[in-house]
Amino acid sequence: ICLLLKYFFVLLCVFQYQVGQLYSVAEASKNETGGGEGVEVLKNEPYEKDGEKGQYTHKIYHLQSKVPSFVRMLAPSSALNIHEKAWNAYPYCRTGMNEYMKDNFLIKIETWHKPDMGHQENVHGLDAETWKKVDVVYIDIADRTQVEPKDYKPEEDPCRYKSVKTGRGPLGPDWKKELPNKKDCPHMCAYKLVTVKFKWWGLQNKVENFIQKQEKRLFTNFHRQLFCWIDKWIELNMDDIRRMEEETRKELDEVGQKTRQLYVSFSGFKLFHQSYSVLLK
Repeated sequence: ICLLLKYFFVLLCVFQYQVGQLYSVAEASKNETGGGEGVEVLKNEPYEKDGEKGQYTHKIYHLQSKVPSFVRMLAPSSALNIHEKAWNAYPYCRTGMNEYMKDNFLIKIETWHKPDMGHQENVHGLDAETWKKVDVVYIDIADRTQVEPKDYKPEEDPCRYKSVKTGRGPLGPDWKKELPNKKDCPHMCAYKLVTVKFKWWGLQNKVENFIQKQEKRLFTNFHRQLFCWIDKWIELNMDDIRRMEEETRKELDEVGQKTRQLYVSFSGFKLFHQSYSVLLK
């Protein structure tokens, strides 16, 4: 299953987006870590291969409650720890997740960041047969109907947010139509190609559809946050970002280690209690 997500951004140039994206990833990682779940950063280092230069990261996402109940019932706990390896050679980035089930499970995300309004077709250069199977979805970060009610936060709504430092926002209902006439207004589009493969008899279509839905939801919420956090990152440079990433890694390690120890201890007590109850019957 392939899904092409097109994200439109107003008042952000491609360079500004890079800084904002990395800042928001670090913040979101901290917000999601706790209670035995969250993000563990194993590697974050420069790489150079075949003429490509960028930043390589290897992370583990401890999901636990973040997956459907039917998967938790069937899958071992180790399968809920997803390894993500990413090569960020901005403006092109690729991410892969397939550690546990090897060739039977794959989530691949390839992104091109372009200074346009999303009018390019097949920017990833797929062959004609594969391109026919791609479902193209246009995402508007200012469209509240694309946000699930449980995810909506007024402070993360581009239609209500106005940046103090840049004067950008709020975004009106016709902002995309008005943008081409504003020559001094930077804009860009993130083209995200999401490929999902899950080979498990009886669950394949259900899990693949679930993952695609969650990817769309994840990226929509994340990019709304990125825009509404602009005053927090607009004055940062890449040196600031790398320093922040290292501080975040240390913080995540400390929080994650404590909460996972607590989670394992609780799980062990729960298992002992269940076993003891069986013996008494």
